[in-house]
Amino acid sequence: MNLNLALIAMIMALLIPIYDAWKNDNIWQKMLAFSSISTKTAIIILVISVLRDDWMIGVVAAIILTVGNTGLMLLANVIKKMSDV
Repeated sequence: MNLNLALIAMIMALLIPIYDAWKNDNIWQKMLAFSSISTKTAIIILVISVLRDDWMIGVVAAIILTVGNTGLMLLANVIKKMSDV
């Protein structure tokens, strides 16, 4: 019962950056919100993989945590270079 409540709380915490990305027009704030969404989603996937005792799902979540935000950082640098020119 407590684990279900924890998962519901995690999903509710995931809605906060989604709302922030929807309301804010600043591109940097949107990218920050999307980075937060990907990190929180990976943590939720890790919790689910531990609950199911399925380590293949856990490996995917670990890859998302280590590599997922790298794409956002590269995109931020490209946008920054384009706005400087």
